Amino acid sequence: MLKVENLDKTFRTGAGDVHAVRDVSFEAKDGELVAIIGASGSGKSTLLSLLGLLDAPDKGSIDLDGIELANLDSPGRTQFRSRQVGFVFQQFNLIPNLSARENVKLALEFAHWPKNDRDARAHEMLNLVGLDASKADRRPAKLSGGEQQRVAIARAFAAQPQLILADEPTGSLDKATGQKIVELLRKVANTQKATVLVVTHDEKIAKKADRRLEIDDGILKEIT
Repeated sequence: MLKVENLDKTFRTGAGDVHAVRDVSFEAKDGELVAIIGASGSGKSTLLSLLGLLDAPDKGSIDLDGIELANLDSPGRTQFRSRQVGFVFQQFNLIPNLSARENVKLALEFAHWPKNDRDARAHEMLNLVGLDASKADRRPAKLSGGEQQRVAIARAFAAQPQLILADEPTGSLDKATGQKIVELLRKVANTQKATVLVVTHDEKIAKKADRRLEIDDGILKEIT
């Protein structure tokens, strides 16, 4: 369970203060896929950075399964992020000189997954996301965009993190493939019992989520 309360972040610039996130509060359950929509500059990226422990809030709390994250120091944020937070990006961000299997195994290495178990876990995750076994040893350049995103999802979920943050995960894909990727995120979230937050500007993609939240000028509200 992710529980966010009164989260606030302000950036000070030469042109004045920018209130990127304003008093944001919401909850998301284990296994739930939540979409966060909003225009460019609305605060989506800042919110994701705070939840992913890439930045610290000015005030407020982020509780993930009983662990308060907002007050962790920098080393603590880094350690928690490597083990309990997974990321899926628009541009896939796979290591180009590693195979699909090796990309997934690398995430397990960073999370200090037992070395003897990494190959089996990578195989399990690539199978779960529907990547043909014959393509597991191909490098990203030899995979389609949809296949690369499947590998990225396998990598994000591999170490069994509690929280997955997906930033415009369908932005580089055609609509049909994008819808398949969102369905895949829902499937893997349910299988792995992880909370998944998807930032998107695409209403059709957002409607496939279990819940929809909208952020505007840093203020978050639920869409009913």
